[in-house]
Amino acid sequence: MDIYLKRKRGKILLLLAAILIGVASLLYTNWLTEKMAHEERKKVELWAEATKRFAEPVVENTNKAAIERLNTSYLTLLQAIVEQNTTIPIIIVEENGSFNTDANINYSEGRREQVLSSELEEMKNYSDPIPIVLSDENTLYLYYRESNILRNLRYYPIVQLFVILVFIVVAYFAFHATQRAEQNQVWVGMSKETAHQLGTPISSLMAWIEILKLQNVDENIIKEFENDTKRLEKITERFSKIGSKPELLPTNLADVLLSTVSYLKNRSSGRVKFETAFPGDERVEVPLNAALFSWVIENLCKNAIDAIDNNGTITLAMKEKESTVILDVTDTGKGVPKSQQKTIFQPGFSTKKRGWGLGLSLAKRIIENYHNGKIFIKWSEIGKGTTFRIILNK
Repeated sequence: MDIYLKRKRGKILLLLAAILIGVASLLYTNWLTEKMAHEERKKVELWAEATKRFAEPVVENTNKAAIERLNTSYLTLLQAIVEQNTTIPIIIVEENGSFNTDANINYSEGRREQVLSSELEEMKNYSDPIPIVLSDENTLYLYYRESNILRNLRYYPIVQLFVILVFIVVAYFAFHATQRAEQNQVWVGMSKETAHQLGTPISSLMAWIEILKLQNVDENIIKEFENDTKRLEKITERFSKIGSKPELLPTNLADVLLSTVSYLKNRSSGRVKFETAFPGDERVEVPLNAALFSWVIENLCKNAIDAIDNNGTITLAMKEKESTVILDVTDTGKGVPKSQQKTIFQPGFSTKKRGWGLGLSLAKRIIENYHNGKIFIKWSEIGKGTTFRIILNK
């Protein structure tokens, strides 16, 4: 359980780190854009001042050559100031509202009025106009908005945060897929090795049973030995099927359930009560691998026996719904906390001091991977019990 808690915390920390990077980038970019916006405002004001100076009369001087040189230098400086603005969209409007001049706005000649009107509305929302007083009777108004460079810079942290989140999501799914592939290899390898290791003692037990038959041993004892040996053979068969696609045959689900319950009854405390609720005498056939499905029911019932502490009721209820069969396994045990309901099917998860925490993980693999069904906790309440639901396709 600690492994999955640490993994969950690691994912949360990774997400928080991405959010902090995005927020820090957003704050820094906002600070930077504010400074750039202030600089653009100063540049536009200078542009407006240069435009105003263009309209002023030239300096009077008796030296015509000096006047010409001064005016030429002055006009050249003003022109340079005006021409330096290649990024900030600008519109100069006359007092009557007609357009006087514009800069850095793209439009076709036939759409000039329409484009400038749209841009002007945006500029009015962006900033107050800068008045250009040419005379007491003539004042122009300069409108502008932020340059495309500044606008793109404002969106940069959002794009950056999006890229970081996409990277985290891709990395998470890649890691998850790799981890799942490794788990599958471990499952298959462990199952095959277990089946192989069980083969030798089972063969030996079968030989010893034959010897006991020749020694006039009580037949009931021999029968119990044979039953347990068959049980071991069944377990070996189950392990050997992990990793390879099992054959699914039309099987009466009620027969498999009753057989499994009968086996568990004989090996459980008398205080454990098993109840079944099946739809009449009608056969309910579904594509099953009986050996593997019986294993699932055993795991669920054994967990239920632990949950009720060998004193309570376990109910197996089956019903048909359209093209599916629904099986609920309910116990009257201690329940499963909500914090554990999402991780309870993961390998290694266990609330018991003994055991590997593989039973429910195997059950999920058998139902979902081999039978194309679903298994999940339908209901659980602390101190009242738990219901595991299995959904199978007919």
